[in-house]
Amino acid sequence: MIQDILDVQLLGDQRLGDLLTLEFLASLLGDVLAAIVILVIGYAVGGWLRRRIRAIGTRRPELDETLFNFLGNIVRYVAIGFAVLFVLNTFGVQTTSVVAVIGAAGLAIGLALQGTLSNIAAGVMLIFFRPIKNGDFVVVNGQMGTVKDISLNFTELADLSNVQIIIPNSEVWGNTIVNYSVYDTRRAEWTFGVGYGANLARAEQVIRETIMDDPRSMQQPEPFIKVNNLGDSSVDFLVRVWVSSDDYFAYQADMKRAVKEALDASGVDIPFPTRTVFLEGVPDGAA
Repeated sequence: MIQDILDVQLLGDQRLGDLLTLEFLASLLGDVLAAIVILVIGYAVGGWLRRRIRAIGTRRPELDETLFNFLGNIVRYVAIGFAVLFVLNTFGVQTTSVVAVIGAAGLAIGLALQGTLSNIAAGVMLIFFRPIKNGDFVVVNGQMGTVKDISLNFTELADLSNVQIIIPNSEVWGNTIVNYSVYDTRRAEWTFGVGYGANLARAEQVIRETIMDDPRSMQQPEPFIKVNNLGDSSVDFLVRVWVSSDDYFAYQADMKRAVKEALDASGVDIPFPTRTVFLEGVPDGAA
C-alpha cells in the first residue's frame, strides 16, 4: 500500500516517491526551522519596539501615555505581520495573492462587523485627538468617573465607588464629554442666605473673611461675593471663588460648614423658610 502511495503520479510525470527523498525532507525541515526562527524574531522585535515606544511616553510627562501605548501596539502588530510574510516567502507562497485574499476577506468581515469597526474608528479618533486621557475625571454618556484605559474597542472608567464602567468608543466619541481635569483651576460657587433683619454689610464681611482666609482660596481672579437674590424668607449672597482643581470638592464642602459656623458666631441669622397665614372672618383670639 505504501508503494502504491509513492507511485502516485504528480504534475510533470513525477512520482511522489521521487520527491520524498532525504534531500527534500532536509530542505523542508530547514524551511520549517527557518519559519519558526523568523516568527520568534518577529515576535521578540515587535515586543521590544512596543516597550521602547511606550517608554518614550512614560519618560516624558508632556507626552500622552495613551497615544504611545496605542502606537506601540500598532508597531508590534506590523512587525509580526512582516514576519508572517517572510515565512510565507520561505515556503514559496506568493504574498501578493495572499494580500489580495486578505483584502477581500477584510471587506466581507467589515460589512459583517460594522458596529465593532465603528468602535475601532472612534477609538482611533479618541487616541489621536485626545479629548480625554488616562487619569482624567470625566462625565461621558451620563457616566462619571476616572479614565483608566482607552483601547480600540472601549473606554474604561472607575466611578466614585471604584466600580468599573465599560463604554463602547462609538458612544464616547459620539456624545458630549465633560472633562474636569483639563484646566488647573475651577470656580467654586455657593449661595448663602441670611435673614431680612441681618446687617448685610456685616454678613458680607463675615463670608468674605471666612472664605478668603483659607489658603486654598485664590485672590486672583478676584472673588465675587454679592447679594444676588431676595428670596421668600432670606437675602441670598452669591459667592464665587477660584480654587485649584485638585482641591475643588473638599474645598467646596469645607467652606459651607466654615461660613455657617462663622455666621452663627457673629450673630447673623440664617433663617428657616417661613410663611405668615392671615385668617379672615375669625374673631380675635379665636384662632
